[in-house]
Amino acid sequence: MKYITAVFKPSRLDAVLDAVTAAGASGVTVTEVRGYGRQQGKTEVYRGAEYEVRLLPKVRVEIAISDVLVEKVVDAISQAANTSKIGDGKIFVMDLQSVQRIRTGEKDEAALSS
Repeated sequence: MKYITAVFKPSRLDAVLDAVTAAGASGVTVTEVRGYGRQQGKTEVYRGAEYEVRLLPKVRVEIAISDVLVEKVVDAISQAANTSKIGDGKIFVMDLQSVQRIRTGEKDEAALSS
């Protein structure tokens, strides 16, 4: 089992959710976050005054998935979140040791299925 965390532009959220659902993910967690990478923020003008925005709005999507679907889901996220511009985001894939469904007590692969 793997735990996928993707951080990307908020404008791509709907496309990513549609793509991961089509790729076979049965559940996702979405969080609004702020941060920066290579962009190092940006400069904006408000009421004639210039100021620097260091932390940019992003979306973090987290998915627990079986090993057989990992590549398909990562590819789906990558294609859906891509705008070919700086700040598109990152995808992190980590090993998932254990998972348990609270309601039924099912564990591991059984807990990840619908």
